Amino acid sequence: MSNEIEIGRGKRGRRAFSFDDIAVVPSRRTRDPKDVSVGWQIDAYHFDLPIVAAPMDSVMSPATAVALGRFGGLGVLDLEGLWTRYESPEPLLAEISGLSADAATARMQEIYAEPIKEELITQRLREIRSAGVTVAGALTPQRTQEFYKTVVDAGVDLFVIRGTTVSAEHVSGNAEPLNLKRFIYELDVPVVVGGASTYTAALHLMRTGAAGVLVGFGGGAAHTTRVSLGIHAPMATAVADVAAARRDYLDESGGRYVHVIADGGVGRSGDVVKAVACGADAVMVGAALARASEAPGKGWHWGPEAHHSQLPRGERVEVGTVGTLEEILFGPGKQADGTLNLVGALKRAMATTGYSDLKEFQRVEVVVSPYQPR
Repeated sequence: MSNEIEIGRGKRGRRAFSFDDIAVVPSRRTRDPKDVSVGWQIDAYHFDLPIVAAPMDSVMSPATAVALGRFGGLGVLDLEGLWTRYESPEPLLAEISGLSADAATARMQEIYAEPIKEELITQRLREIRSAGVTVAGALTPQRTQEFYKTVVDAGVDLFVIRGTTVSAEHVSGNAEPLNLKRFIYELDVPVVVGGASTYTAALHLMRTGAAGVLVGFGGGAAHTTRVSLGIHAPMATAVADVAAARRDYLDESGGRYVHVIADGGVGRSGDVVKAVACGADAVMVGAALARASEAPGKGWHWGPEAHHSQLPRGERVEVGTVGTLEEILFGPGKQADGTLNLVGALKRAMATTGYSDLKEFQRVEVVVSPYQPR
């Protein structure tokens, strides 16, 4: 069955869906939300919540990574962010959140021009480790070769390679590309890599030995990739495609399960529900956690694309502050807009549709039911 649409005589395109285009369907059975488990495990690491914090300066500091870890999620620190460029980044974070819109990009480019310091990578990761939570740090593919040894020596449990789009075969005429397969094989820690948004790209990443694949491209709140590069992957279709690659790779590899983590477009509790329904094992969230009172961005949210030195394709967006990190994860919700009690909403959706764990819930029925979010 093809769902290709003719765009014009010389071009056809496949119809793709975002999370706003689909909805989960109740089944004949319901459960008590107290009987529902939302835990998951990647490699040797078990998490009570399928919530992974995006490695973005507006979301994650060593302190918020520790706080999320204690609640049962996974905080990932951006090892190319302000925490590894400055000994005391707090005044700069405060400055960024106070910048006027027309000055923001240029000033952020200046702030982020400060070199990354290896000793600060070591120091920040040790701060997180000393709190006794799972330690995860992220580098872009461009910087992985340069800093991975420092990161591994500092003692990460999970290593995240996160770019806007990451391929198993990056082709470059002027630099030695990162050979992911060899790199992952030689590394002693599980690697989560992405973004990928197609079946084929994800299958290639799975074959490199990655423990997890991040699904998404330009779907996040702070991205302008669609506007500046014309590239966008509607998330419901992307997650379902990558989940199909996971299933086929499981057969091909004789039983190796690669975790699928939705990364982008997961701003509210309903998006978390739909991401898992489409096949995600966990979700990587940025804006949803940037709304916490503890978040370093103070109600503002931005990613590394916002201060790219040549082609900024993200922006600093105001997401506001809605509650504490604990309230965002567990409630109680004070408004009905999906910004508070992400975990409670997921449990209730699973209970309402009769599923007791995340793996089962990936099989829930969904319908195409577009609506205009408020």
